[in-house]
Amino acid sequence: MELFYASSGQIDRAAGRIRLDGDEFHHLSRVLRKKKGERIRVTDGCGLHLDVCITDVGKSALEGEITAMRQVPAPSSAVTVAISLLKAPQRFELFLEKATELGVSAVIPMITARTVAQPPGERIAKRLVRWRSIMLSAARQSGRYYLPVIGEPLAFRNAVALQGYDCRLIPYELSERSSGGVAVTGGKTLFLIGGEGGFTPEEVRLAREAGFTEISFGLSILRAETAGIFAVSLVRARLLEQGVGEWL
Repeated sequence: MELFYASSGQIDRAAGRIRLDGDEFHHLSRVLRKKKGERIRVTDGCGLHLDVCITDVGKSALEGEITAMRQVPAPSSAVTVAISLLKAPQRFELFLEKATELGVSAVIPMITARTVAQPPGERIAKRLVRWRSIMLSAARQSGRYYLPVIGEPLAFRNAVALQGYDCRLIPYELSERSSGGVAVTGGKTLFLIGGEGGFTPEEVRLAREAGFTEISFGLSILRAETAGIFAVSLVRARLLEQGVGEWL
């Protein structure tokens, strides 16, 4: 059964009621053509699982009765990808969609020395709305109870200074260290992914000095969005090998 998303303001726990409008209402009523009496699954994107029976489908909103409620435990593993903004917006959006499906926890748009696309603040605000919509759609498709987070772009020097991770990695095409030798234990992992042209030697040096481990994704040169998708896939595959089943 497909999973739908509601903000905390749309959920009345005390009354056992829910009201969905906007994109979720459109998808439920216009695309899936849900009717009164049908049952759906809803989450707030923070682990809350709701079983809902639809009680009314109006012109602009759907209402339902909450028949069951539980909290899904948060995953013990988390992957954050700090990735350069890309010249072609559709490539960055492809990364967001696929990384969300694979289980990324957070995405940090990044500005590096070779980042070509550096849109002004007002354009970034509009793109954030679109990026979050893309990630929400991908999370709905893959049934995720915890929505990934995406924020405003960070300069490379600020991304390098980020703390609170068990493993911090910088894939670099000139590295001789295979990613196969990197231990993933199910904690918090941060990847730095360069854009067109990759990282400069100076950026790699700064990352090393900040405690990042330099690794290789193989001999072939990957596009930035492919490298980002590969990074999340790499951790997911390792966790599946370890029998960790609560990845999403």
